[in-house]
Amino acid sequence: MINTYANFRDDVLPRIKRLGYNAVQIMAIQEHSYYASFGYHVTNFFAPSSRFGTPDDLKSLIDKAHKLGILVLMDIVYSHASNNVLDGLNMFDGTDGHYFHTGSRGHHSVWDSRLFNYGSWEVLRYLLSNARWWLEEYKFDGYRFDGVTSMMYIHHGLQNQICFFA
Repeated sequence: MINTYANFRDDVLPRIKRLGYNAVQIMAIQEHSYYASFGYHVTNFFAPSSRFGTPDDLKSLIDKAHKLGILVLMDIVYSHASNNVLDGLNMFDGTDGHYFHTGSRGHHSVWDSRLFNYGSWEVLRYLLSNARWWLEEYKFDGYRFDGVTSMMYIHHGLQNQICFFA
């Protein structure tokens, strides 16, 4: 069972190297309180998940991967955030729209989460500074962005439209 950063570092990375892979993608890194969300209901964008170890444990995992010639990609979630009020950004300043769209546009009904207002410079600066922080502080090599269609389309790319090509 892989359940800690240290376990992944010590037991899995050598196997990945031995099998000839040169990159790994790690998901559920950002702090999240709802375990069943697989890490996609982020509550703290600037904290690695405490479920799997300490920040130094994660740094050690990435350092060892780099020593083995393995790139480390982070599955990062900017398409939505946790609904939680007590431990997340939702209602951070007591209002509905500090980071998110207000009203129904600010809620993802399928994912039960909040939707960022990308039209706000403050939101863009927050997310871009977060992306840079993970690269500089933890030395991740790149990202896999979750839920991009939800960022691009008001219907989140979930409409029941089927397109056929001949």
